[in-house]
Amino acid sequence: MWALPVTTAVAASHREAPLITEMPKVDGTDWYMFNSYEPGREDYVTMIANYLPLQAPYGGPNYFFLDPEGLYEIHIDNTGDGKEDITFQFRFKNTLKDLTVAAGGKTISVPLANIGPISDANAPTQNISETYTLDIVRGNRRSGNRQAIGTTFTKPIDNIGEKSVPNYETYARSFIHNITIPGCDAGQGRVFVGQRREPFFINLGEVFDLINLNPLGSPSAKRNILDDANITSLILEVPKACLVRNASSPVIGGWTTSSLRQARILRPEPTFANPTVEGGAWTQVSRLGMPLVNEVVIGLKDKDRFNASKPENDAQFADYVTNPSLPVLIQTLFPTAIAPTQFPRTDLVAAFLTGVQDVNQISTTPTPSEMLRLNTAIPATPAAVQNNLGAALCFVNGVLTLTNPGCDASGFPNGRRPGDDVVDITLRVAMGYLLPPAVAPAGRLPFTDQATGSAAMFDTRFPISKPRSPVHHNRRQSSCVPTHGSN
Repeated sequence: MWALPVTTAVAASHREAPLITEMPKVDGTDWYMFNSYEPGREDYVTMIANYLPLQAPYGGPNYFFLDPEGLYEIHIDNTGDGKEDITFQFRFKNTLKDLTVAAGGKTISVPLANIGPISDANAPTQNISETYTLDIVRGNRRSGNRQAIGTTFTKPIDNIGEKSVPNYETYARSFIHNITIPGCDAGQGRVFVGQRREPFFINLGEVFDLINLNPLGSPSAKRNILDDANITSLILEVPKACLVRNASSPVIGGWTTSSLRQARILRPEPTFANPTVEGGAWTQVSRLGMPLVNEVVIGLKDKDRFNASKPENDAQFADYVTNPSLPVLIQTLFPTAIAPTQFPRTDLVAAFLTGVQDVNQISTTPTPSEMLRLNTAIPATPAAVQNNLGAALCFVNGVLTLTNPGCDASGFPNGRRPGDDVVDITLRVAMGYLLPPAVAPAGRLPFTDQATGSAAMFDTRFPISKPRSPVHHNRRQSSCVPTHGSN
């Protein structure tokens, strides 16, 4: 038995492996799965898979389209064997209208994504549009039973600015699509794919500058460096009954992946529709379950291999996770922060590898595998009273104590909500929060990256958040004042 330490989330999973830095369109950055807390949607689970990192609010003239040659997937394990039982597959297509203008008696193609205001999906002024298909596969993601969910869905263009897309959020909300899941009559779900505000919050620069901050200082003293950024979100809201194995087995596990064809050849004379030649089997290039295993746990030499791996085979990375390096590095940088002395780190097995028995363990004999696990039977906490330290405060010396002050059992690591401060949670548990003081002298210290957030940063309505605009970015650049309020 090996443990996946909670040292996994000291930064968002942006550019976390050498190979994925060369293909940002299929770079998965964050994965969220939680019981929906929008009023009236209590019987649903919301899943958010974020891709294409570090989008500036300006991005013209091409903006941030996803890869039409990529396969984006959300996987659900409801049996506890580390294998997908349900997979949602997204494929994208970009269509060029090739708008033209008359210039000196000639008809000339325009170089821009739009040549006038855009108000809906059929705007004649929009030069390039993006659509997608959504399938559900039961069983093996490649050989299982595949069924289409709907036909073709449209995606809003990115937030170009107020002159191009007046009242962007009203426009974007028109791209929320109701869906019916084949083989499940529990109710209609919803899907939205589009540009959103980057939900991850972290003092990113100073964390990777050898933790150049006060790890025991104020949790809100520093700027969330990602506050100006956007992300592209694949968001599903699905009836709980469509995801669980049966009514008496309410726990599910989930992760997101992206894949490309094995071979990509650059065309010497590329066109818009065919810049490359793609062929071969689908090859996984990005994987994300618990926040940031690959970024700060897996050794640099194996990061690409981890991105290509499956949860059922996670034992191959045992040496990285039974003897995690991050607590040792923290003690090296801050000698008074004594790293835990218990090895292997069995304290983390239940919370992050197998689930906690009677809370979010999928089966009585789960396969140790890295993924988010969610008990769909635990009621969602309303946004206004969520604790951003989540379910971590439900444990006292490793013992589940639901009466512990601040305990919010519907938060990370029982799933993950946008407002959960996974950086602070994981720093504390990495240093021994779940261990007795005798083997973790620093385990009760309030470690922090000094940048924080909460559910108040996000909308309670599906699809949760709104993208930053170029106007907001310019205002931030001039004032240099971070904002952490609602959108």
